[in-house]
Amino acid sequence: MRKTVGIGNQDFEAIRRENYFYIDKTSFIKEWWESGDSVTLITRPRRFGKTLTMNMIEKFFSVRYVGREDLFEGLRIWESEKFKALQGTYPVISLSFANIKETNYETARKKICQILSNLYLDYEFLLDNEAMSDRARNFFESVTENMDDMAATMALHQLSLYLSRYYGKKVIILLDEYDTPMQEAYIHGYWDELVSFLRSMFNAAFKTNPYLERAIMTGVTRVSKESIFSDLNNLEVVTTTSEKYADCFGFTEEEVFAALDEYGLSEKKQEVKAWYDGFIFGNRKDIYNPWSMINYLKNKRLGNYWANSSSNSLVGTLIQEGSSQVKMVTEKLIHGEEFHTIFDEQIVFNQLERDDSAVWSLLMASGYLKPEYAEFNAEIGKMEYTLKLTNREVYFMFQHMIEGWFGKCREVHNAFLQALLSHDLEGMNEYMNAISEELFSSFDTGKKPSAKLQPEKFYHGFVLGLMVELRGQYYISSNKESGFGRYDIMMEPKEKGADAFIIEFKVVHTKKGETLESAVQSALKQIEEKKYDAVLCNRGIFPERIWKYGFSFLGKEVLIGESIEQAER
Repeated sequence: MRKTVGIGNQDFEAIRRENYFYIDKTSFIKEWWESGDSVTLITRPRRFGKTLTMNMIEKFFSVRYVGREDLFEGLRIWESEKFKALQGTYPVISLSFANIKETNYETARKKICQILSNLYLDYEFLLDNEAMSDRARNFFESVTENMDDMAATMALHQLSLYLSRYYGKKVIILLDEYDTPMQEAYIHGYWDELVSFLRSMFNAAFKTNPYLERAIMTGVTRVSKESIFSDLNNLEVVTTTSEKYADCFGFTEEEVFAALDEYGLSEKKQEVKAWYDGFIFGNRKDIYNPWSMINYLKNKRLGNYWANSSSNSLVGTLIQEGSSQVKMVTEKLIHGEEFHTIFDEQIVFNQLERDDSAVWSLLMASGYLKPEYAEFNAEIGKMEYTLKLTNREVYFMFQHMIEGWFGKCREVHNAFLQALLSHDLEGMNEYMNAISEELFSSFDTGKKPSAKLQPEKFYHGFVLGLMVELRGQYYISSNKESGFGRYDIMMEPKEKGADAFIIEFKVVHTKKGETLESAVQSALKQIEEKKYDAVLCNRGIFPERIWKYGFSFLGKEVLIGESIEQAER
């Protein structure tokens, strides 16, 4: 009889008790324990079984589950007598930051304090221990949601002490989704405050903690050591490119195909592979998205299960507010092309605004990009990658995300494109200003303290939307060399004899005495002086078929202009 496929159940005990569908990943326990690593940070994309794995580890080691061999009988870990003897023998502190998604530091900090306070409530029986000193009792009772920074940052360290003395053994600490509040802090502009707070907490819990036996942290990203782990020289970092635990998170192809056979879906293997395969951990290829696979087994139909459930806010922000190069590469990726780049795998959040390589690093860590090729470049001390979109599900996620940005004003947007293609300058100005008024705030939130409202982010965001709409008719490129410089946008027709377009942007600097009109003329002058039409002419496009426009921007106000000669055509 086929097992029931339960969706979203992250409680290992409930899965085993109810005999729900489960792919045995208990070999991770043995591999991790025998590694001897003191503190392990494991990064995997969202919905890849990290939380269930942490719950499984807690149920295996925690003294609260001593004698619960029923949870592990029949699984791989129970084949070892050595590990049977380890079950239920350690005090375990388990907590998660998965739900800390606040818009300001004060609320995020308070929520962390609430999590720590709840932990202490779970161990109130320690207060009945006559060996506990008055000083320890006072600290224990000071751990509340309103505690000060000293108590909050020392709470895990002190709880380790109390449990270690009570049970006579060092503790295991499990921290799930450690980086969720950090991503929110970056998006909402309180990064420095949160990092300072967490750095102190992590140092006390994982570095200067003599009562710690082992610890595991999980997350999506490897936040740079300089940002938060500067004091942790005992940290073993296992990322998606590491060989360790390569098949412990996500489903292997063998596991997926066996499940499809079990549920009568053998003929769907290639469809499923195209949609949900593609993840690569270390040298292990053909890792499938477990969340999508479980949903597919449940519903027996293809769908964007993972993309629709994952938090894409940071991904959207990075692309919307990214450079023109980020947007151009995204367009290449959507077309199925590869992209070669060099970057350090650790995420430096304060570089995301100005360093494209940090963006690619985060997108790869999040599972949206896969490394088709990866090799260490010894000359520069960094990894070289050839990246592609991971699979069909990710492709549709990007498509829907981009289309969604323009959904609010689709009618006006289409009208602008029609005006552009028909050389209706008056219509172009009317519709472009309407789009700017509607969408500007979406393309530059200005939530980060260092961010000023920079119109360029809107213009480049519009470029990406333009690509999606017109890619069937034009080869669209941005910031590439032609003549004696680099143009902003070039639209080369796929149909022979059709019109081509060159567009140059200028931002009005009022302090320099510029106006919308003078900025337009400056843009048009640059197109001519730099001979941006050279590449089009070399490809056989007649000059009279090349339309040149200058776009000037002052806040949300836009002016589009053309030369007198062009207007007289």
